[in-house]
Amino acid sequence: MYVKKCTKMLAAAGITVVMAASLLQGCGGKASDAGNKDAKVTEAKDETAKGGDAKETEADLTADMKEFTTGDGSVSIKLDKDWSTEDLGVDFWLGAGSSDGAEAVLVMQFPKQGSILPVDSMDSVKALVVESYGIQDETNTDAPSVPGMSDVIASICSINSEGESAEAYLVYGETDYAYYSLMYVAEKMDDDLIASMKASCATFAETPLEAEDNSTIQISDTVKWFNASYAVLTDINGWDYNRFGGLPVNEDSKAIVVQMLESWWDVTDRASADENLEWILTEGHRTSFVEDMKDLEASGIGSVAAEERPGFILGIYEMDETSAQFFADCYGVYETVGEKAIDGWDYCRALNLLGYYYTAGYYTDAEALDKSLEVAQIVQAEFGSWDELMDSYMAGYEYWAEESSDERRGIYEDLKTRDDNPYAVDFGMTLEKTW
Repeated sequence: MYVKKCTKMLAAAGITVVMAASLLQGCGGKASDAGNKDAKVTEAKDETAKGGDAKETEADLTADMKEFTTGDGSVSIKLDKDWSTEDLGVDFWLGAGSSDGAEAVLVMQFPKQGSILPVDSMDSVKALVVESYGIQDETNTDAPSVPGMSDVIASICSINSEGESAEAYLVYGETDYAYYSLMYVAEKMDDDLIASMKASCATFAETPLEAEDNSTIQISDTVKWFNASYAVLTDINGWDYNRFGGLPVNEDSKAIVVQMLESWWDVTDRASADENLEWILTEGHRTSFVEDMKDLEASGIGSVAAEERPGFILGIYEMDETSAQFFADCYGVYETVGEKAIDGWDYCRALNLLGYYYTAGYYTDAEALDKSLEVAQIVQAEFGSWDELMDSYMAGYEYWAEESSDERRGIYEDLKTRDDNPYAVDFGMTLEKTW
């Protein structure tokens, strides 16, 4: 049955996008590039500049439309007056569909500042949309004119969600305030439906909102130091490394961080938050790292040439070649640095967790900051610079993830070149209580 199909697909997959986004935040992963990256960008065409006939056509199409607005009031667009809205569970997104569910429109907004979603570019928007809606068979087509929006591109594609398939006219673009994806879905996309969507796009209006932020934490140099210790992950997630915890403090960010902490850390309340922090500060991954390296040391790997160590490890342990290479590399770090080689990995994550605990409401501002100061002073006593700390963090990441830290290293180097470089704060500064 096709009844309600399109609106059902949009609503269900809309929740999927949010869930996928929150999981990305938890692990610090970055959405991969998706879609047709090599496609030639089609410049948005101003339909109103084509002459009287185009204007009349647009006027005819919008005459029977009404304005639909997102729950937070930040975006409005005109659609068929007989359509009704669909609850997508995100108050800055708009979903609407025909009464029989055979046609639907979805407007997804991804604010550039203070967003709870890990989106920092159009590529990451496309990746989320492609993955969540099963976008396939994209063919570039003329893009609509969207007021205030730049770099607008459009395609005809198929979508697959909730076991159903349909066709879509898919539009991407951005404003100073946000990135956008706009999608018209129907069983069969034709010229008339595309013309209708173009007319709707011409009525697009944005009212930027300032993110609600109930944070009680003033950003002193000491707090900037805390933020810098986990700025790489904050930036990967598309969050703001100038904020303690990376997000504005409100009910939306609280819900996302609570879910992320449960998914990735098994933290569900104050007691489990305390237990988890205690583990990372007294044991963490550095304990198992030292145990593993000592086992390798006892096996005699120290007398084996570096290039032969992966094969040596495969002769002793059951693992794949990639894991063997990373364990061999980890042993090289252990040989050079010693038992404290990945301490920075645990300490940076502990400081990161304290920011999360505050955003989630598990710790008060004073509790999170007091503990952050305690951890930061331990870090200062062990490391001599941001570079030393980040080297240790990267080594720990490679041990834990068994993959290269090159992407994170690249982000760290890039952060140091920015106007708001989080690492401009002196690593050796006197950390003091400013709250």
